[in-house]
Amino acid sequence: MKPVVGVMPLWDDEKESIWMLPGYMDGIRVAGGIPFIFPLSDNAEELKRLADMCDGFLFTGGHDVSPEIYNEKPIGEGVLCCEKRDSMEMLILEEALKAHKPVLGICRGIQFINAVLGGTLYQDIPTQHPSETEHHQGKPYDVPIHDVEIFRDSPLYECLKTHRLSVNSYHHQAVRTPAPGLKVMAVSEDDLVEAVYKPDSSFLWAVQWHPEFSYKTDAYSRKIFGAFINSML
Repeated sequence: MKPVVGVMPLWDDEKESIWMLPGYMDGIRVAGGIPFIFPLSDNAEELKRLADMCDGFLFTGGHDVSPEIYNEKPIGEGVLCCEKRDSMEMLILEEALKAHKPVLGICRGIQFINAVLGGTLYQDIPTQHPSETEHHQGKPYDVPIHDVEIFRDSPLYECLKTHRLSVNSYHHQAVRTPAPGLKVMAVSEDDLVEAVYKPDSSFLWAVQWHPEFSYKTDAYSRKIFGAFINSML
């Protein structure tokens, strides 16, 4: 049977509505999974019941992670958070880890997972980690914009069989201090953390780039979705 993957919703402040990029859903489908979008909810009983129905979870991009999670104050008005989403995803991540269910984080997903597990973030890369590497590209978003180095002793290297990868990039926050229990799998040209995993989990990977934009044209992106789905079989 195809595994069922709960996908964390994106939130539109202006329309006060959840929404979704099709690449998250289609990347899962192409890899052999069945995706569904979680509601944005603060009902713990409802969320736990939905989590029980899932074989794995995809933590998507979107709003900035609240600095309160890693005991900091926002450094400026450019840090835009969604408190309800943070609270909901904390519960889902806790349920996933408790049940040893696979997790994949993308963009905000790597930042959120790292913060909740005890790490810290750069709240704004241009302010706190300026460099010549482009981390916030314009359209089209499936085009690689910089390289990452993949560590040879990591499961990402085992999966992709390459130590250098050209990736797309669209973010202004990033992992600063990796959380205890997470290991870095890849770094950018300017030494930002680009991928992590949790060695003592059934499967917890997170990447800073966007395979949901590039899976149609990039075999490496499809392999990341494939590794995630295969971990549930």
